[in-house]
Amino acid sequence: MSKNLSAKLRQGLSPQQFTDGMTKNQEKFKEWYDLFVWESEEDKEFFESLNNRDDLRCLILAADWCGDVVRNVPAVFRALEISGIPTEVLIKEEHPDVMAQFLTGGGEAIPIVIFTDFSGFVLGHWGPRPANVQAVMNKFKQENPDREAPDYNDKIQIARQEMVKQYGEGTGYQTVIVKELRELLSTF
Repeated sequence: MSKNLSAKLRQGLSPQQFTDGMTKNQEKFKEWYDLFVWESEEDKEFFESLNNRDDLRCLILAADWCGDVVRNVPAVFRALEISGIPTEVLIKEEHPDVMAQFLTGGGEAIPIVIFTDFSGFVLGHWGPRPANVQAVMNKFKQENPDREAPDYNDKIQIARQEMVKQYGEGTGYQTVIVKELRELLSTF
């Protein structure tokens, strides 16, 4: 089934509106945004070269309460702001119909960065986390399908700690996000 989000284009918040409107985690979000650096000149040139195209749009499903949004979306904003791709944020709770189309392992996880053409036809999406971080959650879900199990909460805490470890201390994970977005965009 091909997805079309034409009805959602121009319904979202600009990156600036999203950031300004955050009621939770705004300081941390801005900190990750300010810490961003282009590790690779080649990656930077790729995103700048997208200014030559006018057929791409980006919708980001997000919410300010989500730790992965706070960590990952600043890097997405920084990569896309030099690309000329019109980028909007759809607040997860306000767009359940879109969220339902982009489940991760059957569950709602954000951020989801969705790329469409100018008519809203979905070309591809990224998220909610860099592949190495998401792999930890995928493995956890495979091994712990029963959310009612008595040790489920203990085990998910361990998985979350491992995910934090995979993100690492500094901004290296942001470079991973940039590379994964570049790989995805290169396929359209």
